[in-house]
Amino acid sequence: MYKDLSDYRKVYIKKELLKKDLPENPLELFQTWLYEVENSNNSGEHNAMTLSTIGIDGFPKSRIVLLKKITWEGFIFYTNYTSEKGKAIDVNSNVCLSFFWQNMEQQIIIKGKAEKIAENLSDGYFESRPEGSKLGAWASNQSEIVKSKNDLDSNLKKFEEQFENKEIPRPKHWGGYVIKPQSIEFWQGRPNRMHDRIRYDLQKDFSWKVDRLAP
Repeated sequence: MYKDLSDYRKVYIKKELLKKDLPENPLELFQTWLYEVENSNNSGEHNAMTLSTIGIDGFPKSRIVLLKKITWEGFIFYTNYTSEKGKAIDVNSNVCLSFFWQNMEQQIIIKGKAEKIAENLSDGYFESRPEGSKLGAWASNQSEIVKSKNDLDSNLKKFEEQFENKEIPRPKHWGGYVIKPQSIEFWQGRPNRMHDRIRYDLQKDFSWKVDRLAP
């Protein structure tokens, strides 16, 4: 199979990223960009982000997860703690997040450390989930090999019967992580591939150093 993609071209012209317009804290700029993409005409999942971990096999692995909360500490998402990503984080908490908003010609790359959030915070979010999502957290041994889809369906049915007309508690193997950023890079597409790249690096006194990077 062969396909040549070398003629694919896009000219980036929508915005520019000027250092004089930057806030001191990158989380403020992140929230501004997220607000703008939410109010654009793009109907996609704006909170979808790529999470990259270093697996226990030594290979990096990336997958899409959903950002559920932003705090001054960092970026929160939820998952099965015994999943492949959870096991990877247990061994190496260094992770990378990336957002790509094509219609805004923007991407954001975040390097940081993953930590489990407090159990009561995970409980609170779990309670807000639809019943089917709660049951799915019980029924799926995420990332484990299964013999067939029927086995998954049977496991789901088992928990549907177990929790019928009952409150569904959060399983202990499921909860949230906060990614505490150490660097955040903002990329704004520009003409002639002279893209704007601004990187914030966290300093020991918790201030942020701001640099412009070559595209």
